[in-house]
Amino acid sequence: MSTPSRPAPGASPLTLEFPQSLAVYDDYESAQRTVDFLADEKFPVEHCMIVGTDLKRIERITGRLTTGRVALGGIMSGLWLGLFVGLIFSIFTEENTLAVIVSTAVIGAAFGVIMALVGYALSGGRRDFSSVSAVVATRYEVLVEHKVAAQARELLAKLPGALPNPFS
Repeated sequence: MSTPSRPAPGASPLTLEFPQSLAVYDDYESAQRTVDFLADEKFPVEHCMIVGTDLKRIERITGRLTTGRVALGGIMSGLWLGLFVGLIFSIFTEENTLAVIVSTAVIGAAFGVIMALVGYALSGGRRDFSSVSAVVATRYEVLVEHKVAAQARELLAKLPGALPNPFS
């Protein structure tokens, strides 16, 4: 049984020594399945790495921003911050705990709505929509260190459909 190799002191744990490509996939789950299979076969997976390449940014528009939506978002954000601060303050004070929590929540909500509306006004209408975004890879490559590449290829040949079709 081999012992896991550790990177040299000062070396990045995100590097391999002379990496070689084992397989390239269109989705992360297939790359993960490959490494999981190798682990199940007692392959020293500490010599593997999954690298996402061909990055692209995806932005999904979730709605149009209005002054009302911005204000509501500011109120909610400030309210949560105020509640948190109020709970912390209530630990260190002997005042009425409920009054401390409610007052900090109200102050937080007021501060949140003011900051949100000022920020929205300063944007000058350049971004009147809300969205969520992510950076995703379009390809996932499984790399292995050169000294174990042949062993990895032999093991992976046992997994049906693990190696992408080179003719597609």
